[in-house]
Amino acid sequence: MSIQMPNIPIQAFDYPLPESKIAQFPLANRHDSKLLVYKEGNLQHDSFRNLADFLPEDSLLIFNNTKVIPARIPLLKENGVAIELFLLHPISDAAPTEQLMESKGEIVWECLVGNKKRWKEGDVLKRGALTFSWVNREENHIRITWNTDQSFAEILEEIGKIPLPPYMERDTELSDSDRYQTLFSEKLGAVAAPTASLHFSEEVLADLDRRGVQKTYLTLHVGAGTFLPVKDDDVSKHPMHREQLVFTPELIKTLLAHKGPYIPVGTTALRAVESLYWSGVWLLEKRPIENGVLIIPKEFAYEARSPISNKDSLEAVLHYIESQHLTHWVAETEILIMPGYPLHFCDGIVTNFHQPKSTLLVLIAALIGEDWERVYDTALANDYRFLSYGDSSLLFKKKDI
Repeated sequence: MSIQMPNIPIQAFDYPLPESKIAQFPLANRHDSKLLVYKEGNLQHDSFRNLADFLPEDSLLIFNNTKVIPARIPLLKENGVAIELFLLHPISDAAPTEQLMESKGEIVWECLVGNKKRWKEGDVLKRGALTFSWVNREENHIRITWNTDQSFAEILEEIGKIPLPPYMERDTELSDSDRYQTLFSEKLGAVAAPTASLHFSEEVLADLDRRGVQKTYLTLHVGAGTFLPVKDDDVSKHPMHREQLVFTPELIKTLLAHKGPYIPVGTTALRAVESLYWSGVWLLEKRPIENGVLIIPKEFAYEARSPISNKDSLEAVLHYIESQHLTHWVAETEILIMPGYPLHFCDGIVTNFHQPKSTLLVLIAALIGEDWERVYDTALANDYRFLSYGDSSLLFKKKDI
């Protein structure tokens, strides 16, 4: 099939972001963040505490329930040279990351390696009961072994550090272990938080229940690639790093039954639910699934094809899961959402304010077009806090997009 990816200059998504606007710490209360509401060109300022007042009663909020792992592991060679590992993802064919976190005795991870040039092939590093050795130095695959009865998750909790985004120019503090997780974080595997969900408090969730707003959960393990700036002049040329998705039959049945607006909470939830749609398309087009894992390439959504309904796509995935007697389905996605992309499960989004020239900001433009500039100009002029620990927005999709 022919590929019809639009050519979009990344310079169109640049804006001046003063360092003083980047939130370095969270507010004392999650729901005290400001909320900027955009609907058909109109803007309104409020508090996140009042989010429920702006959502239609028949809305379905789609949350990402991933949980950030303490992915930074500091090591020392015997000669005192410092090495730091940044865990990216475990090497496995089809197992969810949260399942692999319960491994005992041995596990292999792809990592970013700080000071890699000082760690030679054949060198074995140790920390406590753990040993670290190269499996494939070129691919940054590292074998980690231990001889205790602990799971890898338990050991990592003892020695690892929560990885804050690079634009937070400070070290991790004890409070980040709580505040850089959502209230509903459950599935271990992310190396960055789904930050749009950090604002949700028990009080906000209770308000949503009283209003009759529905909730559902999926899993996208956010990878380090979420922070990579777009370096190519053309957005479509940006390499999207794969991120693991986990879907359940319950999620799919909820989406099929829902008749009102779909509101993903965060760009990761939107990318995940859109990837679910393309998983169904993949199955309907009878494309191969290697080693039990469907990998959705960046270009797949932009191939020329006849339209496939949301219902047909979701039913194809549900049929596959049930026919294979699976409790969940694992996939990986490289999806890139940009202006011109046909949204399937998004009538609005709850999201923070994103970096200039980032794929996340490009995604926002797919919902509200060039109005993203007015939204961001307004936020900057009204002292909104930006990025991961910053304030929030509720953006309803423009009708003419």
